[in-house]
Amino acid sequence: MFKGFREFLTRGNIVELAVAFVIGTAFAAVVNSLTTSFLNPLIKVIFGGGINGGAFYIRGVRFDYGAFINQVITFLITAAAIYYLVVVPMNKVIERRRARGIEPKPEEMTDEVKLLTEIRDELARGRASR
Repeated sequence: MFKGFREFLTRGNIVELAVAFVIGTAFAAVVNSLTTSFLNPLIKVIFGGGINGGAFYIRGVRFDYGAFINQVITFLITAAAIYYLVVVPMNKVIERRRARGIEPKPEEMTDEVKLLTEIRDELARGRASR
């Protein structure tokens, strides 16, 4: 029972997608709090402080570049965390499974893939000869 469950969990892209979604959602909230609580005030202090820190006005329209900088930093931190906490470990798991012979190597073609490739090539030749 546990072996089947483990195989299900370590199978392909569904794991990467599910884990990335859950971790990404939770981590985005943490990073958003970090940028809002610490980086936004820091930007305001560096660029003039006060209520208008991190923004400028043209003809009465506010351009809030501090919020943009916060969002860029949030994106970079979240993307790096998902890459290093999800993608890199999952690639190592897949490499180990291939080394043990559990999964075929990507360059190895199964009989079905070879047959489908031949069918595709024949169909392409048939269309070209019309």
